[in-house]
Amino acid sequence: MLTEVWQAQALAQAIGSRLAVAGPPELRGEALGLTELAGRGCGVLDTPRLATEDLRAAQLTELGDARQALVCLGGLLGEVGIALVGLACAADDESTYWQCMESIDAADESRDRVREMLRRLADREEALPGERGLLHEVVLPETVREEGALPKREAS
Repeated sequence: MLTEVWQAQALAQAIGSRLAVAGPPELRGEALGLTELAGRGCGVLDTPRLATEDLRAAQLTELGDARQALVCLGGLLGEVGIALVGLACAADDESTYWQCMESIDAADESRDRVREMLRRLADREEALPGERGLLHEVVLPETVREEGALPKREAS
């Protein structure tokens, strides 16, 4: 399970890095912060021994729609946090417990960065009428919608 958590944090780090370099300008600062936080999330966990082809973050070639990538990443980070709580509660040793607690913190802070980037994209959409409607093309997972990561879609 901790290997999967590490994979998710590495993916968040890769997405943040991509957005910091080539994403919309209003996201670049938050994306850089996401890269740093996710890197911290990887750093608190024991690095798994994975072959390069098994590293999911290394397989990332492009993001496509930044909004959709962020919505999915936010959902993944939420699931990571929930899984880590379960692991921390069941941990037999103090080392595993504290790895989980530090990783929960990193995943939560990374998810906050993702939410902020989604808010900035929504603000951008409101400011640029030609891009109106892009937010509503993404089908949000129920967990993201229920937890208020984005405003619920209003009937048009």
